[in-house]
Amino acid sequence: MSEYFKRGYLHQHFRIFHLKDVSMKEVPFHYHDFHKIILFIAGEGQYIIEGKNYPLKPRDILFVSAGEIHRPVTYPGKLYERIVIYVSQEFLTHWKNNTWGENKNDLSQCFKLARETSSVMHMPKGPEHDLLYHMNKLERVDHEQGFANQLYTEILFIEFMILLNRALQDNQLQQLHDASYDPKVQLVLEYINSHLEEDLTVDQLADTAFVSKYHLMRKFKAETGYSVHQYITSKRLLLAKELLNTTASPITDICFQCGFRDYSAFSREFKKQFKVSAREYRKG
Repeated sequence: MSEYFKRGYLHQHFRIFHLKDVSMKEVPFHYHDFHKIILFIAGEGQYIIEGKNYPLKPRDILFVSAGEIHRPVTYPGKLYERIVIYVSQEFLTHWKNNTWGENKNDLSQCFKLARETSSVMHMPKGPEHDLLYHMNKLERVDHEQGFANQLYTEILFIEFMILLNRALQDNQLQQLHDASYDPKVQLVLEYINSHLEEDLTVDQLADTAFVSKYHLMRKFKAETGYSVHQYITSKRLLLAKELLNTTASPITDICFQCGFRDYSAFSREFKKQFKVSAREYRKG
């Protein structure tokens, strides 16, 4: 698989950026192996996440889970201002596993909920905890150099993630239902992601969606930027990486659990994608 589709590496627990563009170059479809939160502040734009196209308005919050294919759509001469937070899966897993009451302290719940409901939520003005205020404070402190600033920034980040999860669970954020998408492609995406461990062919997926395989291949590429094969392989590799992090299963077992039928092909694709072997990744 071409590395073209995977963008960026995260060597810290999280990173924060306040970005403002007027003429941004077209960004291709891509994914990360870390989570991303975006607060859209001002301007015009759209965001495509896993084949769904969301029109954006100020105070929208976008949740892009690790491995989700996405890209922004901007307009020449139009402002596109946002705060972006990258957060590693391992950091959130650390807090889940090292605090009491795992389910209650799972800071990644917001991403799971967004996948089940809407990847873009709207933050109405005047909630009890103004997330915009906390996000701006977090972004500002992250660039300061005061006493114990790294620790202070991490504390503020955890506070922000707690407030964000509470806002979602308490229905303080509004789900967006005006995304546009191809229902046939969405059906195939959902089927792939719930059957990664099984044999998946274009013919089978086309039958599932009641379309010809040539129509499916053309529409799938147009909606996601990936071929069907590339998409399946990337999702299987990300699942393998997750299982290497969260289980003690032998690597050969993980290979087959993720739908690969040939261990050497799995090893080759894993190293190509993540620049280390599966064995080295687990040790590291």
